[in-house]
Amino acid sequence: MPSLLMTNRTLVIVNTTGRQGASVARVAAAVGYHVRAHITTKLSEKDGAVAKELRELDNIEIVEGSLEDNKLISRLFVGAQRAFINTISWGDEVAIGKALANAAKKAGVQHYVYSSMPDHAVYGHDWPSLPLWSCKFTVENYIRQIGLPSTFVYTGIYNNNFTSLPYPLFCMKLQEDGGFQWTAPFNPDKPLPWLDAEHDVGPAVLQIFKDGLKKWSGHRIGLAYELLTPRQVCAAFARGLKRPCSYKRGPITVEVPIPNGYRAQLEGIEVLFGKHEAPYFGPDGKAPEEALELWEGYRGMEEYAREVFPLEEAANGLTWMH
Repeated sequence: MPSLLMTNRTLVIVNTTGRQGASVARVAAAVGYHVRAHITTKLSEKDGAVAKELRELDNIEIVEGSLEDNKLISRLFVGAQRAFINTISWGDEVAIGKALANAAKKAGVQHYVYSSMPDHAVYGHDWPSLPLWSCKFTVENYIRQIGLPSTFVYTGIYNNNFTSLPYPLFCMKLQEDGGFQWTAPFNPDKPLPWLDAEHDVGPAVLQIFKDGLKKWSGHRIGLAYELLTPRQVCAAFARGLKRPCSYKRGPITVEVPIPNGYRAQLEGIEVLFGKHEAPYFGPDGKAPEEALELWEGYRGMEEYAREVFPLEEAANGLTWMH
């Protein structure tokens, strides 16, 4: 690994090819941060377009390698003042999350923003843990225990999850009349929190750093800009695409191969938010008030459907928009 550059505005980002990390990297580099962008080798190959874009931006230093490499982790935060961490299941996410936090504390990172999620089981009510969320909550608690100066963002459902490809939960299935139908287990009239991750995470996280720990130390921020029911989501799509769009409440169907961990997550979602209709961020979650304090220029669902959804569909080889 090349020697790490250091300035008094160095920001470490983990999972920089993901929607959250890439959003933070783009905005931070544009306003003059030196961004130390970690990319795993596998993700660099998988998300080639994003990795290529990041390599071409000014103020971005790419650090590539496995987060199971303790030597890499120990060097990642050297000389850095701030960090944005969004781990995913590359392996033992809890062990990796703890190792990152330990290294950041040892390096003297002044503000550590960790993308967490709630573990609904801690609230009782027979609510299940979601396996891809509960590990993040475990890491969040560890970060608090070791006294690392930190803020925690809980992201809403990505607008960008929608696709007409046959992926489970957020498939906008193309209909014979040219419209779309979304089938999911959510109550059609219960609001859910939504976020355009690529557009809005970066500006919000940069404002967290700007406001600093005096305002956000130890705080959980529900990062979502719209509370929309499934019916309202479909109405926004209909307006944006100028095509019919309807919602149907039904079970999650899996028509393509998915990892076992994601299958367990989907099963939990069906129980937690379908059967129990639990609040998405837990009973203490707040949105969108605090998110709007951070960033008011968000991209809403209708704008996403009109401006972005057709481009993402075309990038996936689909032609319905023509």
